[in-house]
Amino acid sequence: MIKKLIPLALIGLFLFGILVVVGLGFYWFHTESKPEQPIAFSHRVHLEKVGLKCEQCHQYADKSPQAGLPAVKICADCHTKVATDRPEIKKLMEYWNKKEPIPWNKVHVQPWHVYFTHKRHIKAGLECALCHGEVKAMDTVRKVRSLEMGWCVNCHKKYKAPTDCLTCHK
Repeated sequence: MIKKLIPLALIGLFLFGILVVVGLGFYWFHTESKPEQPIAFSHRVHLEKVGLKCEQCHQYADKSPQAGLPAVKICADCHTKVATDRPEIKKLMEYWNKKEPIPWNKVHVQPWHVYFTHKRHIKAGLECALCHGEVKAMDTVRKVRSLEMGWCVNCHKKYKAPTDCLTCHK
């Protein structure tokens, strides 16, 4: 009797594993790849048409672990005069007038045990697009690379960067 249950248990575990993997893939794709934002901000318009550079808004990318998000003042400096009649600009100006930060939803989320710093990668001369894709062509930023350990390790090997576990893990 027990010998008959063992193959069934193994099949059950296998099927459960497949469900977990599919579920995690679904979760990753739908929750992190393109989260809904409070304002429909177009990187394409601001980078390609206006000619802004990543670091003009993400001012801390070369100075700290996080690239940082622009203060509402940076947006308001232009948008008190430019495109003021557009609905998304009106939303932006509501945050400015209330003196509230815009509650952006993160697109690229790393697990708690991963230490990542933009500063090191910028100082090494890596382009933002290497990890973030061609954001300048995106109306809505989305996750285009897995940014999982294997992907990062392959990149570190390619650029002869450290691959010691403590480089990235807390």
